[in-house]
Amino acid sequence: MALASPASDLRYPAGRFQAPAAITADDHERYIAEIEDLVEGLRSAIAGFDDSQLDTPYRDGGWTVRQVIHHLADSHMNSFVRFKLALTEDSPVIKPYDEAAWAELADSKQPVELSLLLLDGLHRRWVALLRSMSASDYERAFAHPERGLMRLDVNLALYAWHCRHHTAHITSLRSRMGW
Repeated sequence: MALASPASDLRYPAGRFQAPAAITADDHERYIAEIEDLVEGLRSAIAGFDDSQLDTPYRDGGWTVRQVIHHLADSHMNSFVRFKLALTEDSPVIKPYDEAAWAELADSKQPVELSLLLLDGLHRRWVALLRSMSASDYERAFAHPERGLMRLDVNLALYAWHCRHHTAHITSLRSRMGW
């Protein structure tokens, strides 16, 4: 997967997502492993953080570390449901959501442990589902009203990147701040 932006861009420390031209079964397993390892990686990234650090934006104008972690739970719940819809319906039209507005809701100010626990359980179920899928299952798709048809293999690649992307927001902040 190519990175389309330099690491110096604080918005995209892992680069911008670019869909791979082809996705193999080995790629599926690698992407699944990235999703499976997210919670452990997040726990490591925020180890020792106090509330002040959790409430620090990863960049000027960006979300706080706390909001990033809660966003991961919001986004990954939506993706899990989209996988299930695509596996049980014929190219279902999914409902997008306003992630920036969700990040401002009161639940995004709660302790991060709530979302870490949610992500842990969610990812265990999601990984079990992903590992049960056949090659033809990964060719199934859902219709995103703003982005068009999204195949499940591409969505899997996107969410593996999403794990790296937001973990890098936190680890690059930690590094810049000397935490």
